[in-house]
Amino acid sequence: MEKRENGIGHSFKFNDRPSSDVVVRLRTPEGRDQWLYCHSSILVDKSKYFADRLSDTWPTCQILDARSCVEVHCQESDINYNITLLRLLYVASDSLISESWHGVRNTLGILQVAVDLGCPRIVSSAVEYIEAVPWEEAEEEEILRTIPAIGPIANPILARLQPVDQGAIWRIFVSAIRFATSSPPLSQRDLKFSVQEQLEYMLAEDDDAPLVKLCDEVKLEARECIERLLTRFSALLESLSNERESTIEGEEFELVYVYVSDLSWACQICSKLEIMREMVKSWSETSDTIVKLIEKASSKTDTLKLKLKVIEVVAKVLEAIGYGNVVLPTPKRLEMVKVWLPFARVTKPMVDMTTPDTEEDNSRPKIVCEVWQTLESALVSIILALPAGDQAEILTEWLDNQHIIYPDLTEAFEVWCHRSKVARKRLACFGASLV
Repeated sequence: MEKRENGIGHSFKFNDRPSSDVVVRLRTPEGRDQWLYCHSSILVDKSKYFADRLSDTWPTCQILDARSCVEVHCQESDINYNITLLRLLYVASDSLISESWHGVRNTLGILQVAVDLGCPRIVSSAVEYIEAVPWEEAEEEEILRTIPAIGPIANPILARLQPVDQGAIWRIFVSAIRFATSSPPLSQRDLKFSVQEQLEYMLAEDDDAPLVKLCDEVKLEARECIERLLTRFSALLESLSNERESTIEGEEFELVYVYVSDLSWACQICSKLEIMREMVKSWSETSDTIVKLIEKASSKTDTLKLKLKVIEVVAKVLEAIGYGNVVLPTPKRLEMVKVWLPFARVTKPMVDMTTPDTEEDNSRPKIVCEVWQTLESALVSIILALPAGDQAEILTEWLDNQHIIYPDLTEAFEVWCHRSKVARKRLACFGASLV
């Protein structure tokens, strides 16, 4: 592959001293001096730099039995790229694209040398290769440093890096959120999970601006998709509640788990878009049914897995209620406390008993501490916003319960005691009647 016809039928080989008629002398600032034996007909045909240097109008230095010598000055780090480029000049045009470029970084180095020495065939082939292969992030950074200086010929590469117009972003967002909130076969669960992750990334406001701008159209599309998800979940709960079997297991159980997982993710999206109301309303209406269905699950391990996923949703729903992001009437708020406080109280000890002993033990269910803290804080906030009599009932039950450690309602108890002690005096100042 290193031979090249000279047009007369004679074969040339790269760095073949007997047949060469020109020496390419690579020189570096560090003093490295490497001689490569080449053929003027190939150099002139494939490189503008060599064509100029070997022309009759350019003074040349004759060495080694009247052979011409052309100096190429380069950095030490680029010397191997120069050697590779000279070798590629000897490769036939139709086989150059299939020549091994040895990765993006190596090709970028050769490309830069090809640009400097005016080798359009090498430049075109290198651009074609870089544009066609996948890049790692570090390689992409190097591409951004190298390619813009090359000029219009590098436009196919830059096309992969150009910002996408908002119309295209909107279309892919719509398709993604519709798939992420759909109910595909269970075999596509990992695919859906991946799409959900990318949607979170698209909406995230980190060091860069969100890929999807948080406008009314985005909120409306997300709300409609999540409402359809909630409707299907409610229908599933109703269907399972009407069945006579004492337990749910197998595909039915897995389906419930997938729906709850989707709702946990949907809570993240709703929080980002500030559209939690429908989520909270639907969850509050189905809370009692969800708890009853969990008790029908046959496998204790699977039940705990489902309970943890439910806890994730509950924490986000109660947080929205507790901090006033979604306003519910008093009876609904009281009902949510009475359903989910006992549920959390019983679930946490079960999780603590199954906490992995080592980081490598990933077979047991687990949940991050922040979720428990969020849930506890939300419960305290909701309780403190209830009428004093309802607070007293909840706190009495808490003090009598064996699971007093979690949720810890000490703060609610302290506030209730203080408010109760000063309530008569406070209300009297405003002339309010006392019941």
